[in-house]
Amino acid sequence: MILTLFDTDPREPDVERTRHILIGVAAGLVLAASPLSADEVLQEASEAQRAQAELQARIDAADDESREMLTELRRLEGETRRLEARAEAEEPRLERRVERLDEREAALDTLAETREVLPEIEQALVARLRAWIEQDLPFLEEERLARVEGLESGMADPDASAADRLDRILAAWRAELDYGRELDAWRGTLGEGDDRREVDFLRLGRAGLYYLTPDGREGGVWRADAERWQALDEAGRVELRHGLRIAREQRAPELLTLPISHSLERAATPTDDAEASL
Repeated sequence: MILTLFDTDPREPDVERTRHILIGVAAGLVLAASPLSADEVLQEASEAQRAQAELQARIDAADDESREMLTELRRLEGETRRLEARAEAEEPRLERRVERLDEREAALDTLAETREVLPEIEQALVARLRAWIEQDLPFLEEERLARVEGLESGMADPDASAADRLDRILAAWRAELDYGRELDAWRGTLGEGDDRREVDFLRLGRAGLYYLTPDGREGGVWRADAERWQALDEAGRVELRHGLRIAREQRAPELLTLPISHSLERAATPTDDAEASL
């Protein structure tokens, strides 16, 4: 039987025929020694192949799962780094917010005391504002004093809230402070009664206040120490005419040499310079 199954081709070389014969003999001996039939052996071999295929499939699935887990791990690491960087960037802002909250809590603790003294603070602010305007250069006096009178009447209004009153007071102070940084020119009247005449005024912040008649023949600077106008000479009127044109944007800014309204003995301020740069 074995020789029939593994019969060799007489045309094959002797070595090949010998190898086939030996393989056939070995297979026959295995089959003869095994208590299983050939079909059973083949079935076991098939089952072994299926088991190996299933094992390989599980190994492949495990590899895929490992790759997915590795990808997810890398994604989580990247997200963690981004969150850490964002936390570092937000830390100063959060610290500032905590400081503001602490300040507000402290302010709330003293809110009752503040409410009690707030009317006195408002009155003091308005009184100082009026005194400042009365002692300041005499420009737009009616308008500025009317603003103060509005604040005084507002403090007597029972329907006005403390917040509204304080906002109006602070707005008035800001308006007055802005005058010190402005270059302004306007036409108005100078003098009273028969001496009343129309002139052009020039104001350099709070450093100087000047007037010039339309024909340019008369001009003056306000002297705060003497509380009167001092006449300008021809050179001063020429400079004043240039300043008016600069304020009206009819001339390019340039350096003007004009006397200031305040005495040099007065404590100097940033705007009280003998020369005004425009």
